[in-house]
Amino acid sequence: MPLRLEAFEQLPKHARRCVFWEVDPATLGTGDYLPDPEFEKEAWLSMVMLEWGSCGQIAAATPAEGLESDGEDSCLGYILYAPPRAVPRAQRFPTGPVSADAVLLTSMGIEPGQGAGLTHSLVTHVVTELVRRGVRALEAFGRTAEAAELLDPAAVDPELRPAVEVLGDCSFDQCMIEADFLLDAGFTVVAPHRYFPRLRLELDKGLGWKAEVEAALERLLESAQLQQPVGAGAEIRG
Repeated sequence: MPLRLEAFEQLPKHARRCVFWEVDPATLGTGDYLPDPEFEKEAWLSMVMLEWGSCGQIAAATPAEGLESDGEDSCLGYILYAPPRAVPRAQRFPTGPVSADAVLLTSMGIEPGQGAGLTHSLVTHVVTELVRRGVRALEAFGRTAEAAELLDPAAVDPELRPAVEVLGDCSFDQCMIEADFLLDAGFTVVAPHRYFPRLRLELDKGLGWKAEVEAALERLLESAQLQQPVGAGAEIRG
């Protein structure tokens, strides 16, 4: 279902506190300290929803009939996206800027024990929603396996430091989507980079988009079933 502001508390703890994409560290002026990241995240969601509309999808499980519950659904997974102008971190990557006709996919995550079928559903719902709204493309900055080299601060090139700057407990290795996952989901690389390529999924191909995306996600599902534990889709946090 589309993420509503009233469902903010249903998001996992890290998702509620993660402001890697939403806050520009340069605006803080006092290092990486942020007094209330959860407030900042909720304020950002409120702003984007007010100005642009729903900017996320959430998968929730309702309690089974006959079982006691607190009346709230349980979040199994989420995915967030927004116009690139609303995403400060997007301006910091060497493979930017995001194309003017695209919406930026920023982060996604699923709860432990959930498989690629849930990531299939989340991505499909994003595509369906954006096509309905007339969006031409979905883009994302991917994180390659080689990006692990950047976890050593001494290895970070000055050009990349703005992109990988840590914000509180948010860092690129936790809060970015793996490039391999995006490729498996049907994205193509439009701005190559050793660490942070920019990828794009075309949404304006008429009726053909649905079959192409479903085929790509089916390949992703088959690949995930051959790998235990599940890879990018299950481990992404953001």
